[in-house]
Amino acid sequence: VVKDLGLHLPAISDRGVRLVSEGRTQYFALHGKTRHLVTAERIDREQLCESVQQCVLRCELIVGEEM
Repeated sequence: VVKDLGLHLPAISDRGVRLVSEGRTQYFALHGKTRHLVTAERIDREQLCESVQQCVLRCELIVGEEM
């Protein structure tokens, strides 16, 4: 995430960056030190998408301060 935004690790920590998923379950998170995008919950495709052929989980990266 840091690399994709073109920032350095201390800069992203100072901006109040957080990751938000649709719905109640937060399937993704930012790893504390590395800020890598990681899975935070078990993702069960059959439960989430049932008979849908293409399964998509959306999440948003929210930055507290201006970039």
